[in-house]
Formats: sequence, structure tokens, C-alpha cells
Amino acid sequence: MPPAPAKKLAVVACMDARINVERILGLEEGDAHVIRNAGAVVTHDVKRSLEASRSLGTDQVIVMLHTDCGVRSGDLDAAAREAAAEIGGDARPVVYDVETRELRDAG
Repeated sequence: MPPAPAKKLAVVACMDARINVERILGLEEGDAHVIRNAGAVVTHDVKRSLEASRSLGTDQVIVMLHTDCGVRSGDLDAAAREAAAEIGGDARPVVYDVETRELRDAG
């Protein structure tokens, strides 16, 4: 399997064990690069990983925050938009509700 993601997608998400990025987004093995850390915070490491992902053909980025997060609180939609803006390009901000298991666009 090549290192380039089949769907040319990278996802920045929280490391919370309740967040199964592949299931939530309907992805299969090899479809996307998934970059996880506590709170899906856009750090220098995340940016470096996205640069590497883009060099392998990624042209879409999703930033996924979630409810009931141990790191983030407050207006999650605004936080997701801010994280997407920090990444730049056409990064898409979304929020996953861990209780209802619904994903919403935060843009």
C-alpha cells in the first residue's frame, strides 16, 4: 500500500479513545492520514505532519473537535474554525458529538 492517502485526505483529530475517525468519516485503511493529539490542537508537529502529508498528495484537511473533551471547552464550533484557519487552505472544521454520534459542519 502506498504512503499517499487514497482519498487525498488528512484529518486532525483528538486522541480521545471514543473518537474513531475512520468509522465517523466512513474511511477504509489507506484512505487518509490521521494526525491525533490531545484536543486536536494545531501544534508545530501537526503542521509538520500536514506538510509531509501534502507532499504525498493530500489536498483536503478536516479538523475534528468533539464534545465532552478533556482539553477543550466552550464554543467548539468557533474553536474548530480557528484551528482550520490556523492550518490554512481549505481545511474543513467539524465537531463530533460523542453522545449522539453525529458529526456537524462547524464552518
